[in-house]
Amino acid sequence: MRKSHPVRRVVLATAATVSGVVLLLSLKPSSDPGGAQAAGNGAVPPAASAQGGAQAAGTGMVTGDAAQTQYGAVQVRLTVAGGRITKAEAVQAPKGGQSDQITANAVPKLNQAVLAAQGANIDAVSGATYTSTGYKKSLQSAIDKANATADTGSGGSGGGSAQAKTVTGDVAQTQYGAVQVRVTVVGGKITKAEAVQAPKGGQSDQITANAVPKLNQAAVAAGTANIDAVSGATYTSAGYKESLQSAIDKAGATGGSGSGAAQGSGAGQDAGAPQAAKTVTGSVAQTQYGPVQVRVTVAGGKITKAEAVQTPKGGQSDQITANAVPKLNQAAVAAGTANIDAVSGATYTSAGYKESLQSALDQAGG
Repeated sequence: MRKSHPVRRVVLATAATVSGVVLLLSLKPSSDPGGAQAAGNGAVPPAASAQGGAQAAGTGMVTGDAAQTQYGAVQVRLTVAGGRITKAEAVQAPKGGQSDQITANAVPKLNQAVLAAQGANIDAVSGATYTSTGYKKSLQSAIDKANATADTGSGGSGGGSAQAKTVTGDVAQTQYGAVQVRVTVVGGKITKAEAVQAPKGGQSDQITANAVPKLNQAAVAAGTANIDAVSGATYTSAGYKESLQSAIDKAGATGGSGSGAAQGSGAGQDAGAPQAAKTVTGSVAQTQYGPVQVRVTVAGGKITKAEAVQTPKGGQSDQITANAVPKLNQAAVAAGTANIDAVSGATYTSAGYKESLQSALDQAGG
């Protein structure tokens, strides 16, 4: 018993030592602080770099021109990333009195509408007509500036926007004030139309605020100046269409001198006609109530635009002219000749119009 007892103690001690070593080895990996740090460091950089990439990935900020309204200026600033509007905000808006409440209600809705539409074709906010109109005008200005910056900054990726062209039509005088239209044309299509001048003061403010957005949308939708007048805004509509046609003519003329290859290419529907366009003004036709003079634009042997640059005015003649001339213009474009019907109630104006129109066509044909 005495001889075997020490041996047993050695065996037990050895077994205990081995067990302790095994336990230590098994505990070390799960409590290694270095391993925990390595796991944490592996997760953080991707998150950090992802954030950094989103902040710097082609982000640009542009501020539109301030648009004056009856209640104060409106100015919109956009943030654009990767060709998309990621933020819209009004840096100026009407304030003071009731305007504070209207602005607080309308501007957030307009901002959200811009993000959803990704353009200036947004609806006005009910109860904030003037603010909405000014907002959309400044918004379009900001979009134009963003496009212009993209054009100069990246010639390869923005093929369509690199050909964007903004032109302003001639001022058209109406009984209630001047109307002037500016259009942006991309790839032969009108992508934006806006009135940079419109009748204002008194009742004209309300008429302009109602009519101009509708005329702008109609111009973009139609792609031409052959758009319907807005009910209750006959004079403004007539002036708008006259200046719009002037802008379209200028856009076509500029396009023709800048890119001759497009004429013979497949893009002949919109871009081809303006490039071959010719604008001529007929002789003045004297009538009992005043002179009438017609200017036409001819492209590909067809009348693409007709407008009266002189018409009888003053007293009742203003109303007769405002009613008759748009109809005569449309009839001339539709017929392609001077063989058009007189407008009822405007016999003298119609006769003078047709005489000057024929003179213009003769010059165009020569």
